Amino acid sequence: MMDEASYNQLVSAAFKRIMAAADALDPDDLEAESTGDMVTLTTPAREKCIVNTQRAVRQIWVAGRSQGIHFSYDAASGSWLDDKGKGLELFRFVADVVRDISGQELVYPG
Repeated sequence: MMDEASYNQLVSAAFKRIMAAADALDPDDLEAESTGDMVTLTTPAREKCIVNTQRAVRQIWVAGRSQGIHFSYDAASGSWLDDKGKGLELFRFVADVVRDISGQELVYPG
């Protein structure tokens, strides 16, 4: 398992990337809020995509589309991948949830 400092650095980078993509959208279409260990993306209809840390197991969990997916960092690919081997990647999954709940496209900064 990765050390806490590395985990914190990776989570911080992931949250900043998600927030940057969300902040590029009109806040009337998607409101983004970051509170330390959680990013909440909310539509005008109050539907949510919640991204939060799970420090004990060094994962990021995402709730949206009536499901919760756990992502672990894969050092070999440099990606956050789902822990069930379904081939889900964190940033793509969050973008898919946002599109489903808001009709908006998240575009991540390069």
